[in-house]
Amino acid sequence: MENIGNIGIASVAAITVICYLVGLIVKAVPNMADKYIPICCGVAGAVLGLAGLYLGLPDFPASDPVTAVAVGIVSGLAATGANQVFKQLGK
Repeated sequence: MENIGNIGIASVAAITVICYLVGLIVKAVPNMADKYIPICCGVAGAVLGLAGLYLGLPDFPASDPVTAVAVGIVSGLAATGANQVFKQLGK
């Protein structure tokens, strides 16, 4: 069994957590529609994915900019999905 650090899960999880916090900040902004939260999380994820690639995060699961952006966007949108899961479980 592989060590979790060897497949880049830690860096992807970190991007997801940061994007979740971005979503909370966007939600707290007055006069900002909730429909913009996934867009902000996706954009933040893309930026963080590129940052992860170029900052040389250990075991980051991308080796080129396009894949890094894709990993970041998916991580950002996963933060939105995680929020909805917790919201629906609370009902």
